[in-house]
Amino acid sequence: AATKLASAEKLMYFCTDQLGLEQDFEQKQMPDGKLPVDGFLLCVDVSRGMNRNFDEQLKFVSNLYNQLAKTKKPVVVVLTKCDEGVERYIRDAHAFALGKKNLQVVETSARSNVNVDLAFGTLVQLVDKSRGKAKIIPYFEALKQQSQQIAAAKDKYEWLVSRIVKSHHEAWPNVSRKMQPAPEYQDYVYLEGTQKAKKLFLQHVQRLKQEHIERRRKVYLALLPQALDALVPDLDEIDHLSRAKAEKLLEAKPDFLKWFVVLEETPWDATGHVDDVDNERIPFDLLETPAAEQLYEAHLEKLRNERKRAEMRRAFRENLETSPFVTPGKPWEEARSFIMNEDFYLWLEESVYMDIYGKHQKQLIDKAKEDFQELLLEYSELFYELELDAKPSKEKMGVIQEVLGEEQRFKALQKLQAERDALILKHIHFVYHPTKETCPSCAACVDARVEQLLASRFIRHHRNPLADSNVDRINLVILGKDGLARELANEIRALCTNDDKYVIEGKMYELALRPIEGNVRLPVNAFQTPTFQPHGCLCLYNSKESLSYVVESIEKSRESAAGRRDGHSAQLPLTLVLVNKRGGGDAGGETLQSLIQQGQQIASKLQCVFLDPASAGIGYGRNINEKQIGQVLKGLLDAKRNLNLVVGSTPGTKDASDGADLRVVMCLMCGDPASADEVLLPILQAQPCRPAPGGGAAVL
Repeated sequence: AATKLASAEKLMYFCTDQLGLEQDFEQKQMPDGKLPVDGFLLCVDVSRGMNRNFDEQLKFVSNLYNQLAKTKKPVVVVLTKCDEGVERYIRDAHAFALGKKNLQVVETSARSNVNVDLAFGTLVQLVDKSRGKAKIIPYFEALKQQSQQIAAAKDKYEWLVSRIVKSHHEAWPNVSRKMQPAPEYQDYVYLEGTQKAKKLFLQHVQRLKQEHIERRRKVYLALLPQALDALVPDLDEIDHLSRAKAEKLLEAKPDFLKWFVVLEETPWDATGHVDDVDNERIPFDLLETPAAEQLYEAHLEKLRNERKRAEMRRAFRENLETSPFVTPGKPWEEARSFIMNEDFYLWLEESVYMDIYGKHQKQLIDKAKEDFQELLLEYSELFYELELDAKPSKEKMGVIQEVLGEEQRFKALQKLQAERDALILKHIHFVYHPTKETCPSCAACVDARVEQLLASRFIRHHRNPLADSNVDRINLVILGKDGLARELANEIRALCTNDDKYVIEGKMYELALRPIEGNVRLPVNAFQTPTFQPHGCLCLYNSKESLSYVVESIEKSRESAAGRRDGHSAQLPLTLVLVNKRGGGDAGGETLQSLIQQGQQIASKLQCVFLDPASAGIGYGRNINEKQIGQVLKGLLDAKRNLNLVVGSTPGTKDASDGADLRVVMCLMCGDPASADEVLLPILQAQPCRPAPGGGAAVL
């Protein structure tokens, strides 16, 4: 209870960190070693102590207060450890203070840092009357206010941490230095201390790491179905295997390391592989996780379902082929009840069956039309007495239909009467105007086939080397992403002769291919080079991404051509082709119809030709066929306007070399190209066709 203290050459301590480390802090000594006391804090422990009687403690406090009161100095009673306080002890302490004159009580908790400042502030106000009177707040109310203050400070501090710390590799010393000037950091450290601030930082870093691991896990799991499709696409190979044997099978695949990586340490999320963002190969130990196991089971189920759907499609086709109720021209609505059963509906949508039925109907109708054409040829006498303008009267048409009416080939087109009548009229027109253009066999017409054979067999002399380099050579750019261009170039080369020659309508052309799959602004991927002048470009796509690449490349090429003022490159003939998707399926949800529509829109924008699978009569999933390749190359030749190959027929013209006539009399049935080969080839081998006078076309 002394009010004057003296202790010479003593250091002033401001915090417990200085104890034992005095040399590390600024040292200040108490002036003259003298210290006057201006007031007292009388502390009373209100927690439940071991072997301690609170009543005895309160008697001691009362005696102590009596000594302090004699000093005439201000006194404040401080109840400590209120966070563990006993309600009776607190009540008795307040009762003690009420018995004294103007004795104020402050409830505190040093552990929770509640009302500690208030206790000192209250005493300071009693010492210095000029200061405002502090409002004394009960412990629990102060605790609530402080909790709200800490929560607000914590939110602001966590916001600061999330703004500054973006990587789970950050370290506390570096980050704390960055945050020290920020008021959010200062306020929280003042309220809760550095250790709690560091703890929140470590929690945030751990959260960032877990989020990063989860993102990597999602990437791997998204890639896993593709890996399984690529490595084990055959159900028979894995259907009977256990998981362990299936994993062994995967490891034995040649492309295993393209999709997977076997780590020396496990688990994968505790290794450095998780931070190697450029390496998207799947950690092999990920297959042991439940999510990967579910994907593997889903892969098996998908293969089983695909097999079942294929079986249903096959069974449906067989049902169509054997059903007597499916006739040419019969609508789906009429045939459905006869050919569908419940099993079909369980596995496939009706639209799939309708598509199969439509293709089957086309085959039936084409076959029925061919048979009907044969029938018309067999009844040739019906058409002898018609007018030369080939427009039969209704009576004559009635007679024709009456004569043919009992024939099964006539009845087969019963539901296609308009097309049947059109075939009759077309046949009549052919009878009186027999040309290649009116021949019902179209491309299989023997006249056309003869010209093709002659063009490919006769010897041409006095060729102009310069003209050959321009006319007989086709330079084709093949533009496609992700291997499409290279694959098609290899397929076209496989159709060529050993010296890269390609036959178009019976004529041999030298074919030069330039597959491009990268940035066309780079010289290595340019459409035109000093040794390669393109005659056209074949643009391939099988997805939205590959179509975007084609559009961007064409636009870049045209911009470059405009910069060079190269009109030829700017107007380069283009053909846009939808080809197969490697790996199968509707990847990314892209349907065939949407790809066709997008291709048609782009073709309209680029003003180019568009080829889709349906235009060539092939199914989606196959590559561009030889017929389409021929169409593209034929279009390029027409665009060049330099193809001038005329195969003529000049009976009786004499060969300039020996004066002999070469006459061939044939009686062949149109529609059977093999018959033309069988007759013509032996003749041509025995007597090669020769150029007509003046180096013209061969004489037949």
